[in-house]
Amino acid sequence: SSQNLSEEFAEAARQLKKEAPRIQFGKIDVTHQHDLRREFNIRTFPTVKFFVNGNREDPIDCKGVRKASAFITWVKRRTGPSTVLINSTDQAEAIIKADDLAVIGFFREFHNDSVEVFCETARDVPEMSFGMTASEDVCANYGIHRNSLVVFKKGKPVHNEVLEDGRQNKLDLTRIIKTFTLDLVTEYTIETSVKIFDVPVENHILLFTPMNSETFSEIYENYKSAATEFRGKILFVMVDTNEGRNGRIFEYFRIRDIDVPAVRILNLTSDAKYKMPADEVTVENLKEFCQSYLNGKAKQHFSSEEIPEDWDKTPVKVLVGKNFNSIIF
Repeated sequence: SSQNLSEEFAEAARQLKKEAPRIQFGKIDVTHQHDLRREFNIRTFPTVKFFVNGNREDPIDCKGVRKASAFITWVKRRTGPSTVLINSTDQAEAIIKADDLAVIGFFREFHNDSVEVFCETARDVPEMSFGMTASEDVCANYGIHRNSLVVFKKGKPVHNEVLEDGRQNKLDLTRIIKTFTLDLVTEYTIETSVKIFDVPVENHILLFTPMNSETFSEIYENYKSAATEFRGKILFVMVDTNEGRNGRIFEYFRIRDIDVPAVRILNLTSDAKYKMPADEVTVENLKEFCQSYLNGKAKQHFSSEEIPEDWDKTPVKVLVGKNFNSIIF
């Protein structure tokens, strides 16, 4: 990961040398530079920081950017306008069709807080094109009547977020938009794991199921159907229990073959795990589980081994999660 990022970083430096020579790229091996590591509080690797106007005190973190093209866009949006101003329908269509993903802000007028939040969000999401318009013709062409952020995927609108003036949170918008860089349900693999953790959604729901089972297609459709309702709030991930390389995840969640299909929610910040109370993976059960979790009503799940038969045989008792409370308290 560090090696790949280093190569992409170098490629971005090469390309920007001609376009924007004022922007300098440098790299530091902090294993030998302990003072710098302490000064900039470097805890994870690789870390990329952007220093503006010679200010050493307050660098900007460049998180989740992994490709040279995204580095270039990220830097350009920090040093110049972060969105393209759209004046005509043709211009809008050109932006929407240029990439897989595009985000357009439709505004009544540009003098409001929502525009500022929209532009700040564009700075943090360099993976896709951003444009904004206050043209009545363009808004009418897409049937937009109020301040809205619309995500286009492969030329078609897939999400419309109404922007309430002054109430919008940049992080919320970033979360919603970034989820479109993943599928609605993302299968967990070594390759997708990096992308999954780059999307700033701290709540993940995981479906553990063998993908070759007879009931798989029905379970998958139910899971996908529930996912549309919680986009931006909970990230829907699927784990194939037949894939040997996923063994460490089963261990972490204490999932056994006899338990599948199983559904768990994981909060990345607190590391708390939650188990879906119902056994059947229906749309209703999934929605109820997700909603109760978001409302703070779901009970935390503590995995435990089975109680050993001889736990009581010796003066030192063997405790596991299932008998800890009853024996100790």
